[in-house]
Amino acid sequence: MLTSMTFLKMLLLSLAIVFQLYDATSLYAEPYIPQDDSVVLEQLPVSRDPQIKKLRRLRTQLSKHPEDLTLAVQLARAYLHLGQTKADPRYDGYAKSALASWWNMTQPPPEVLILRATLRQRQHDFDRALQDLSLVINDQSNHAQAWLTRAVIYQVRGNYQDARQSCLPLLRLTNTLISTACLANAMSMNGHALESYHSLQRSIEQDSSSTPQEKLWALTILAETATRLGKYPEAEQYFQEALTIEREDTYLLGAYSDFLLDQGRPKDVHVLLKNQTLPDGLLLRLTLAEHQLNSSTRDKHVETLKARFAENRLRGEARHLREEARFTLHLLHQPKHALKLALENWNIQREPWDARMVLETSLLSGDRSAAQPVLNWLSSNNLEDTQLQKLIGPLS
Repeated sequence: MLTSMTFLKMLLLSLAIVFQLYDATSLYAEPYIPQDDSVVLEQLPVSRDPQIKKLRRLRTQLSKHPEDLTLAVQLARAYLHLGQTKADPRYDGYAKSALASWWNMTQPPPEVLILRATLRQRQHDFDRALQDLSLVINDQSNHAQAWLTRAVIYQVRGNYQDARQSCLPLLRLTNTLISTACLANAMSMNGHALESYHSLQRSIEQDSSSTPQEKLWALTILAETATRLGKYPEAEQYFQEALTIEREDTYLLGAYSDFLLDQGRPKDVHVLLKNQTLPDGLLLRLTLAEHQLNSSTRDKHVETLKARFAENRLRGEARHLREEARFTLHLLHQPKHALKLALENWNIQREPWDARMVLETSLLSGDRSAAQPVLNWLSSNNLEDTQLQKLIGPLS
């Protein structure tokens, strides 16, 4: 007969063995929700990163002066930039927390409205983001950031005419590179890809006043446009040029990795992303490359992604539906479930990759009729994309 102490020791030994045999990310459990905000969940090591030190200093100052709008906006912007660079949604939460004193106002100050719209955009709450931007524009019609953010949201939703209209005020409000990139981005999706490509190409060559971040954005747009047009050597050139400006830009790394995967270059993806496992989108692309290379770390990363997408579902997030559909199709080999995810994502956003996921999952699941709304949409918008054309033929 086992004593309670002996039983407890055996139980602890069994658990220790389980955790040695399995990666903890593959184990699923109910999330722990503390009952008190004072509960410390984790002690993080003190960072020596100057940017993190600055954030910590600003946060301390704001805790002493929570109604200081200038300080709150400065901190929120810093968090937003870091969150965008690292694709880490935690920083979005920190930015929202910094704006807590104004967040629930019907019409907070314009600088808060812009930040709130940006955060809502990242959460794919596009309708409320557009409402915030309209409040800014109605009050300050010359607010360039409001017009630019509105153009980006309309483009993500596939409303290219509205995106173009939102870009037009930038012709008088910003430098030539920003306004040209905004217009080229919208018009390249609406039957004017080659014209937009050449226009942005000239603007970049003649540019002398933009910031590095602005040039990075323009080069990324140019590289993606070249890719859709099938200008692969030129796309490679512009991706590489953008990488010389900033290697930590998550969007750039993801776009270039997609290009490399389509070009049959998984080894290059592995080199590019082997140390980029924190952002879900980059880990997905790394795992896709590992799948083609039959890498020993592939299965571990598949289990990690399973856990992360499950966590996203628990949080009610819709920002990674495209990635989850791609993961489900190509790594879990479940085309019918992937189609469901792709269609759910299509109802929220309509970029070329969103269309591609619906077409791929429709084709591989055998449910070709599910692709018809996307085929109609592509036709009505005259969207030129060499990868999409390969899928349209078998589905037509």
